[in-house]
Amino acid sequence: MPRVKPLTIDLDGSLTYTDTLHESTLKLLSKQPLEVFRLPLWLYQGKATLKNKIAQKVELNPKTLPYNQELLEYLKEQKEMGRKLILCTAADSSIANRIAEHLGIFDEVMASDGTINLSSSQKAKALESRFGLKGFDYVGNSTDDLAVWTSSNKAIIVNASPSLIKKAKKISDVEKVFPAPKQDISTWLRVFRIHQWVKNILLFMPLIAAHQFLNMELWLPLVIAFFAFSLCASSVYVTNDLFDLEDDRQHPRKRKRPFASGKIPVLIGVGLVPLLLVSGFVLANYVGGKFLPWLTFYFLLTCAYTWLFKRIVLLDCMTLAMLYTLRVVSGAAAVEMSLSFWLLAFSVFLFLSLAFIKRYAELEIQLLSGEEKIKGRGYYTTDAVIVQTLGITAGYAATLVLALYLNSDAVVALYSFPEAIWAAIPIMLFWVSWMWLRAHRGEMHDDPIVFALKDKTSLFSGVLFSLVLYLGVVGLPW
Repeated sequence: MPRVKPLTIDLDGSLTYTDTLHESTLKLLSKQPLEVFRLPLWLYQGKATLKNKIAQKVELNPKTLPYNQELLEYLKEQKEMGRKLILCTAADSSIANRIAEHLGIFDEVMASDGTINLSSSQKAKALESRFGLKGFDYVGNSTDDLAVWTSSNKAIIVNASPSLIKKAKKISDVEKVFPAPKQDISTWLRVFRIHQWVKNILLFMPLIAAHQFLNMELWLPLVIAFFAFSLCASSVYVTNDLFDLEDDRQHPRKRKRPFASGKIPVLIGVGLVPLLLVSGFVLANYVGGKFLPWLTFYFLLTCAYTWLFKRIVLLDCMTLAMLYTLRVVSGAAAVEMSLSFWLLAFSVFLFLSLAFIKRYAELEIQLLSGEEKIKGRGYYTTDAVIVQTLGITAGYAATLVLALYLNSDAVVALYSFPEAIWAAIPIMLFWVSWMWLRAHRGEMHDDPIVFALKDKTSLFSGVLFSLVLYLGVVGLPW
């Protein structure tokens, strides 16, 4: 009986659905942004040097990487049959060794060492030198692996395109093919977070509050502003997902996001960010007025949130409230409309309450999973009670601002039947209480605004609130 040849396995894109170099670079830039200026120098010294330098500065957590579970099960079966498994990768040796130690199935590790980048022909030469021509089987996923399959006995193909599979079959005996994860329209909708665009309806709030929603001339700039804001926001969502990979993978729901799960390569995300951002700013330039400066401020604040503020207790929620409020301010700027003190104060308190709901919901999830702290945040699960108290207080403060507004001279000028609007206060109190009750029950699985637009009770409350305002404007029919 012929001796079974050793099985050599590629790491990036094969054993894992991600590229460890790309993830290490993103982690480095998220922790030390100024290191971006050193990257060209390291790359000039060679790709192996680049990988080694980055690996020295950051450490990927091998427990959280998105492994190809189907391939991993196959490798474990081969190991139980007595087959020798070698992790052979172009990743830096420090990363490869940590992953091999975590998985505990490899007999040997061959990796880049800071001098030689163990990829393509270099990998083929190293394997030939170690096992001889046709003395090994190889698991790979990319065009770089074609050179290795030429030297291997058999090819096992993972996560590859049909064209690559066809090329591999011409140069090697393909023993097994592991299909790539399926991507459909829903995957890309989740990349752009299209469902989060609904929050940008807040841009229209100043128009509605000023009773100018029938002024068609103001709708066109607001619609353009909506898409400009949405594209800019999507660039931020992608950036957040790329920088939060490790934390998201430890979250029961966020680990299924396209980048965290490895369904979409992180390098594609890096390319999408400037494309979305530039598209948003081009549209913003058409809006005119002061909209572009406000959109720029929104983008800068979200960057500050991503790199710093989201890790600071309380300041993170205040920043989120400001980001919500900036949508209202930007909407007013898009149509060159002055923003009333009452609307601004109401927005700040209401959105602060919603920001606390968002954080409280995350704390509840972590509490149920037995964690003591939210990953990547400054909160402990024991902070849930104080977060809840602060959030409910902020929501009731928004209702108080609404009550004071209804007693102001501005209401008399805008409404023909201002007494009807007093019914808005109990509706508002009910809705704030309802949202917090749902959060307390662990049923707040979306952004609060997105949740409200899906929740029947919230929608009914919104209809009643709108009806009350309508009666206030037109008066009673009798």
